[in-house]
Amino acid sequence: MSHQELALLLGNAIEQRQFDTALIQVKGMRPVDLADIMAHIPPALAWHLLERLPHRATVFSYLDADIQMQLTLEFPRANLARLVGEMPADERADLFKCLDQEQRDALLPALAQAKREDIRKLAAYQEGTAGALMTSDYATLEASMNVDAALAALRVEAPDAETIYHAYVIDVQRKLLGVVSLRALILAPPHQQMHSLMLSSPIHCAVGDDQEDVAKMIARYDLIALPVVDENNALVGIVTHDDAMDVASDEATDDFHKSGGVTSIVGRLKDASIGMLYRKRVFWLVLLVFGNLFSGAGIAHFEELIAANLVLVFFLPLLVDSGGNAGSQSATLMVRALATGDVVMRDWFSLLGREALVALCLGGTMAVAVSVVGYMRGDEVVALVLAMSMMSVVMIGCMIGMSLPFVLNKLGFDPASASAPLITSVCDASGVLIYLFIASKFLVLG
Repeated sequence: MSHQELALLLGNAIEQRQFDTALIQVKGMRPVDLADIMAHIPPALAWHLLERLPHRATVFSYLDADIQMQLTLEFPRANLARLVGEMPADERADLFKCLDQEQRDALLPALAQAKREDIRKLAAYQEGTAGALMTSDYATLEASMNVDAALAALRVEAPDAETIYHAYVIDVQRKLLGVVSLRALILAPPHQQMHSLMLSSPIHCAVGDDQEDVAKMIARYDLIALPVVDENNALVGIVTHDDAMDVASDEATDDFHKSGGVTSIVGRLKDASIGMLYRKRVFWLVLLVFGNLFSGAGIAHFEELIAANLVLVFFLPLLVDSGGNAGSQSATLMVRALATGDVVMRDWFSLLGREALVALCLGGTMAVAVSVVGYMRGDEVVALVLAMSMMSVVMIGCMIGMSLPFVLNKLGFDPASASAPLITSVCDASGVLIYLFIASKFLVLG
C-alpha cells in the first residue's frame, strides 16, 4: 500500500473517531515514513493521530515547516505545549521563531519555566549563525569526576541529551576545558579522573560564526558534534552532525538554484505557488534581457558586413554558444571550489594562467573542427575567420567564467550568482562582437 493510500485510509478512520484502528495501521513504522504519510492527511485530522503517537515529537520534526505551521493552528494549547516540550531544544526554538506573536504569547505560559527560558535564549540568536543552529541538549562533566562518577552522570543526562557519544568537561563558570568520548570512558580505569582522560583544547566555534563555516568544520574534522562557546569561552550549546548536514544540503540547493538564475525557493518545489515561482525567476530573466541587447547592438553595427556575407549568420549561434558553454564550465568549477574552500582569492592569478592554457587547448581543438565546416560552407577565408573566432570566444569565455566568481566574492556577493544565464549572456555579447570584428578584417563588404 502506498503512502497516499494509507493516508486516505487513516483519514477515514480518524473522521470516524476510530483512533485505535489508525494506530494499529501505523504501528512499528519509522518516524520519517510516518511523517511522509501524515503530510497527505488534512491537518484538521492529522493532529488527532499525531497526538496519540508515542514518538510524536520525532515524527513532527520530520514534517516540512509549512505543514508544522498548519498543525500548530489545529492543536489545543495544552496539547501543543506538551508536543513542543518533547521536541529537541534547537527544533523547539526553530518552531517558535516561525510562530506569530499571538501563538507565541499563548504557547509560552503553557511551558515549563526552564523550557521557556531555553526557547527565548536560542531564538534570540541571529539566523544563519552557530547560535541559531545549536542545541542546548548536551552532556557535561566536571574535571574532578572519575570514570565511575562520569558514567553515572551520563545515565542521568542521557534521556535529555542530543548525543552522549561525546561529553564536554567544564568548570564552575561553564568554560570549556575539554571533551571526552563515551568510548574512552568505557575503556578507562574506574578511578581515572576527567582532567587526565579528556582531550584538552577541543575544536569549537563561537555563537556568531556563520553556519556554513560551522558545517565545514564538522565535515573537515569528522565530528559528531561541535561545541559552541560565547565570548567568555563558556559552553552554550553544540551543533550536531545531522544539523550540519542539513545546512550543507540547504547551501548546496541554494547555490544550485542561483547557478540557474533562480533565487532560493522556500519549501518543496511541488508545493510552490505559481506566484512564488514567478517572483523567484523573473529578476534574472528581465535583467538578462537588457544584457542581451548588447548582442543585438553588435549585430546592428556590422549589419552591412552580414548582408554582404550571409554565410556568417550560419555560424553565429555555433560560435556564441561555444563561448557561453566554455564559460559556464569554468564558472561551475570555480564556484564549487570557492564554496568548498578548495581555492581562495590569492589563487586567482595562478589559476588564471592554467585556465588560459586549458582554454587554448580547448579553443584549438574546436577551431580545427569548425574550420572544416567553414571551408565546406564558404572558402578558406571563412574557415580562417571561424578558426580565429572560435579560439578567441572560447578563450574569452573561459577567462570570464573563471574570473567572475572571484570578482563577485571579492565584492562580497555570493559567487553562485555567477550563474549559467549570467555567464552565457556575457559570453554571448562578447562572442558576437569578437566574431564580427574578426570577420570585418578579413571579409570585404559587398
